Amino acid sequence: MFKKIAIISALNNSNALIIKQDLIKKFNFFDLEIENKNSIKQCCDDNVDLIIAIGGDGLMLRVLHAFEHFPIAIYGINCGTVGFLMNSFDNGLIPENISKANIANIHPLRMIAIDCNEKKHSFIAINEVALLRQSNQACKIGIEINNQERLSCLSADGVMVATPAGSTAYNLSAGGPIIPFGAELMALTPISPFRPRKWNGALLPSDSKVKFKILDHQQRPISATADSREVRDVVSVEIYQEKNILFKILFDPNHSLEERIIREQFLNYTNSTFK
Repeated sequence: MFKKIAIISALNNSNALIIKQDLIKKFNFFDLEIENKNSIKQCCDDNVDLIIAIGGDGLMLRVLHAFEHFPIAIYGINCGTVGFLMNSFDNGLIPENISKANIANIHPLRMIAIDCNEKKHSFIAINEVALLRQSNQACKIGIEINNQERLSCLSADGVMVATPAGSTAYNLSAGGPIIPFGAELMALTPISPFRPRKWNGALLPSDSKVKFKILDHQQRPISATADSREVRDVVSVEIYQEKNILFKILFDPNHSLEERIIREQFLNYTNSTFK
């Protein structure tokens, strides 16, 4: 199925490095260095059609961002902690597992942020776009959905928009909903809201365009982050699904992303008994 395969590991993970070197010896995979632009260019020029990423979810996100202009299918092997986007390691069955893997297609979010100097910043996010206060004062943010004002002023530590793939990450920690993968939805979730006190956020159709207007940005500065890319002192932020970019992540048949998202919702109750 895949003609040329590259492999990369987290640099600060000794176990991941050992696994990578072992797989290179066995299968002669192309050794990809994410910090080396020439290595990334060679990967694209050589028509590599699959990348094996050994590490955690952080490495997966870095690889996705590195190849956002040349999306390549990625098969993750977990050597991190959570490994939500990764597969379990099985040394003897790597080629077989890859051939049987299911492909999850993911469109990222596009963030367009305008800072206080009227400079435009455009980044994509696989997990979420989050706005956070930069000072000891709460954010004050107006929220528009498809050019219609829905909330004149949210007073909170921040607010975020999350994809289904990112709904189990920061979004879940902030009290947002878990979205089944494949659902054409995204989560709009406040972070420690003060007013409206009981507002828990909203589920929006994936084709929605969200705009945040920063109120009193000089006294209450706010930063906007698309995954790990931060813009400080923003005055407005627009977010929408980027249909022109399609990422493909491979999952073992018994560990599909759909199954992981469902399982995450019952994680604390699996062994519970009710009397």
